[in-house]
Amino acid sequence: MTGATTTVLSGLDQVRTWQDELYRDLHAHPELPHHERRTAAAVAARLRETGFEVHEEVGGTGVVGVVRNGSGPVVLLRADMDALPVREETGLPYASTAVAEDGSAIMHACGHDVHVSCLLGAAALLSGGRDHWAGTVVALFQPAEETADGARGMVEDGLAEIVGHVDVAMAQHVLPMPAGTLGTRSGPTLSAADSLRITVHGRGAHGSMPQAAVDPVVLAAMIVVRLQTVVAREVAPGDTAVLTVGSVQAGTKSNVIPDRAVLQLNVRTYDEATRTRVLEAIERIVRAECTASGSPAEPEFELFDRYPLTDNDPVVTDRVAAAFADFFGERAGELPQQSASEDFSDLPRALGAPYTYWGIGGTDPEAYEAARAAGRVAQDVPVNHSAVFAPVIQPTLDTGTEALVVAALAWLAAD
Repeated sequence: MTGATTTVLSGLDQVRTWQDELYRDLHAHPELPHHERRTAAAVAARLRETGFEVHEEVGGTGVVGVVRNGSGPVVLLRADMDALPVREETGLPYASTAVAEDGSAIMHACGHDVHVSCLLGAAALLSGGRDHWAGTVVALFQPAEETADGARGMVEDGLAEIVGHVDVAMAQHVLPMPAGTLGTRSGPTLSAADSLRITVHGRGAHGSMPQAAVDPVVLAAMIVVRLQTVVAREVAPGDTAVLTVGSVQAGTKSNVIPDRAVLQLNVRTYDEATRTRVLEAIERIVRAECTASGSPAEPEFELFDRYPLTDNDPVVTDRVAAAFADFFGERAGELPQQSASEDFSDLPRALGAPYTYWGIGGTDPEAYEAARAAGRVAQDVPVNHSAVFAPVIQPTLDTGTEALVVAALAWLAAD
């Protein structure tokens, strides 16, 4: 651990005086993708207080803070800000009671409130410790990660003109691991994701006269069954893919055969060849089943919520992993490959910067160990997007803040 790291992080106690309360406030007031106005305003105000040049409304509600401190590398640190349409059931005193315009509940069920709090803390520490490093820090707060278009929106709104050349980009995510721990991984780390909405057509009729119909319910059922063979029989055993049929909708009444069915699918893959193979297999199977059923119209395919592969740069990741091992010791380890997806990598790809993305734990360590000892981690440890996902405030915030500072100073610190 460098002297610069020790000195910069010596201000953590002071940051904690406002950071914990900021986290509680963000958790209690979540905002859906593209509506993060209150969060963005709080971020911008805090960045200004800590000496950052602030750019607001980048890509809609995104915020970019820049602090320039002489010649040296440009390090971009990113946090996402949006929440999910989930009704919170944690029972926390600062639990969300927020509702959207349509009356649906909103919750920070993915931990983005942790990410924002940690990056604001790291930004304050780095700004306050400018005597001990040289270069430029870009603190980027991204909207709409949950809809897979927030990063792209910031790029399209002129992000490159704001930040200029970037030497390295980094981000982190709170995960259902013991709080106080963190993990890095080189290469493919988060999967690419593709969602599809498929409409298949039938011919409607009275339920008592099926001979007059082409039943799209049966057609959809055959498609669902046949799709189970894609991963099992068309993806090599050494490759990884996940294909989920998450929604099938058809009909309105028990005695009416409808004229269409709509299926929604989600695909996760770790390389472009497998991604292409799976998507092509889905289309081939759907078209074949439609033909077999005598469908009167061609099926319709809509791709949406497409996430890129998060493929961590080996050189960058090794450097961060070494810094983490030096600072955190045994609390730093290797992150297992995740089947979740992110749009963070759209930012460094557009900026031509190598990147890495790591995970930090947010689960109470005693609760995690009890679940592990009982062989019930999957059942007893709440995961992201759950209505009971509730990272413990400490040591989660300390670890996430320290990780961002340690990683940034691996490039910026002179010693």
